[in-house]
Amino acid sequence: MTSLSSSVFPNSDPYPDFEKIEPLDFLVVAPHPDDAELGMGGTIMRMIDEGMRVGVLDLTSGEPTPHGSLEIRSRETARASEIMKLTWRGNAGLTNRAVEATLPAREHIASFIRCLRPRWLFAPYFHDAHPDHVAATQLVEAARFHAKLSKTPMPGPRHHPERLYYYFCIHLRLAVQPSWIVDISEQWDRKLESIRAYESQFIIGRDPGPPSLTDRFRDDAAHWGRLIDRQYGEPFATKEPLAMASLRDLL
Repeated sequence: MTSLSSSVFPNSDPYPDFEKIEPLDFLVVAPHPDDAELGMGGTIMRMIDEGMRVGVLDLTSGEPTPHGSLEIRSRETARASEIMKLTWRGNAGLTNRAVEATLPAREHIASFIRCLRPRWLFAPYFHDAHPDHVAATQLVEAARFHAKLSKTPMPGPRHHPERLYYYFCIHLRLAVQPSWIVDISEQWDRKLESIRAYESQFIIGRDPGPPSLTDRFRDDAAHWGRLIDRQYGEPFATKEPLAMASLRDLL
């Protein structure tokens, strides 16, 4: 069997054993721990509440940061994952502040995709000021294609996720027009709890306000909720047409 560990990225978690893990419904790829929670934590929990299998692949440790460390960030990520009740979470061991869409990195992320076999992928929105976020999205787009190649040393069976969608966790002040918005009113309190798990990023050293940073997160979610006549929402984008089996779920 092909090795379930990367020789190129020694800080990476091992690839999941594809013979033992059931395929995921959705895999969210995040440049740093906390990006998945910020961008689509409510939707993740809603999908899990509906019985879906959801995983998060963090590309980097997210460190160094002013108030964090590898140990602190690891504990915070574990706590956030527990709150969200994720099916699976792993770290690809890429270098924070230096994510690049290289061929070795593409093959590395494609290996995770082949082992986890998600139906859908989620990546950061493609317009951003943070170089790690831009590179992460380029990497995911290329890895999605790379994962279906044959005659390769990558572990796992060939796999091509059906759809790739984009969540908003951006560092630009954009007036975006999303492709759709998910109602996360019932999940908002837990989403906020998962964000607050990253105390080193959002609590320590931050201006307590008002408004505080978490107040701003609530205001953003309320804005998206208002656009669909709900309390809280999360926006998403797609480059391809959005396929629907039924109009029953339209709000």
